[in-house]
Amino acid sequence: MNRTVALLIAGAIIMVAVIVYALVAGSLMAEAAVLFPSPWFQLTLVDLYLGFLLFAFWIFAREPKRGVAVGWLIALCLLGNLAACIYAALAVIKARGDRRAFWLGAN
Repeated sequence: MNRTVALLIAGAIIMVAVIVYALVAGSLMAEAAVLFPSPWFQLTLVDLYLGFLLFAFWIFAREPKRGVAVGWLIALCLLGNLAACIYAALAVIKARGDRRAFWLGAN
């Protein structure tokens, strides 16, 4: 469990670093004009958002409070896998080694 949490926290830290780098070094509008027409970029976006959708289904399946689930969904849409890493790390910690509680929550 400790390694899993450490790996998820490392993923969150890496995501923060890459987000800051992109905000400082990149130009979203200029780069979007070049990237969006590319079929491989379109494929990457479909893959990314399908992953978000699947992760969102998991959040809604395990969260007893819909408001909490909606909050995490918004975080997932705005922060991407940074939010996913944080959510999964918290789920691992709350489950305390119980795999069923990790996947299904404390319902």
